[in-house]
Amino acid sequence: MTDQTADSIPIEKPVKPKGPLVYRQSIFTRVTHWVWVVALFFLLLSGLQIWNAHPALYIGEQSGFEFDNTILAIGAENTDQGVRGFTTIFGHKFDTTGVLGVSEARGRQNFIGFPAWATIPSTRDLATGRVVHFFFAWILVATLAIWLIASLANSHFWRDILLKPRDVAGLPKDLVAHATFRFHHGRSYTPLQKLSYFVVLVILFPLIILTGLTMSPGMNAAWPWLLDVFGGRQTARTIHFAVMVLLVLFFVVHIAMVLLAGPFNELRSMITGYYRTSPGTEPDAKETSK
Repeated sequence: MTDQTADSIPIEKPVKPKGPLVYRQSIFTRVTHWVWVVALFFLLLSGLQIWNAHPALYIGEQSGFEFDNTILAIGAENTDQGVRGFTTIFGHKFDTTGVLGVSEARGRQNFIGFPAWATIPSTRDLATGRVVHFFFAWILVATLAIWLIASLANSHFWRDILLKPRDVAGLPKDLVAHATFRFHHGRSYTPLQKLSYFVVLVILFPLIILTGLTMSPGMNAAWPWLLDVFGGRQTARTIHFAVMVLLVLFFVVHIAMVLLAGPFNELRSMITGYYRTSPGTEPDAKETSK
């Protein structure tokens, strides 16, 4: 009988401790979240279809040949190299052939603002684009109203969205933690999360809805003060477009943070409501079997 050597003794790897599983997201938060995902997808692509009908943005109440208030324009021009797509921003022209102005669709050159793959429908169909856009716009409005009422009733708005003095004081530290990918998983949102959701839900969503209403002649007759608030229909259209860009940027960063922070845990919280917190963050919470 031979003695076991030290090399033959199996070494157990330390088990990383898990924090408790807590109920973090209410049914209202989860349902409205996924409705917004669908609604914003169709709003973005149908909105680009509408925008392609006149791919330019202005500041002011009017636009036309006699005005010099264009801040963004996408189009095609004949050059020595053939037809090229150009995007002009505040007077600075950029060649964007292949993406903006001139792109390829079904093997043919398409002289249009945004390419066909980025619009709903993919063909030039302004009427259908408007129907789709307005349908999901009212879905967004209704869902936002339901979320606001539910969040005020269950204190989600006061607890997780509204920034408090301690949240403002903790923003720099939380910003550094996110920048260095040191994520804190707790029952409550971090200061940076609160700021992000507050900006989107309290500022950007209402702003994109109100500027959309300002572009409607019917709403101009009912609420003429909207034109004064936003400085005219053309300025409202520009703000509407800018808010859309900000929402897209938020979506990109949001998805990146979900992937970096742990997609399984994040998705579970938005599907079942349960969220795995970091060890020590919820000392009194009872572990839920999983």
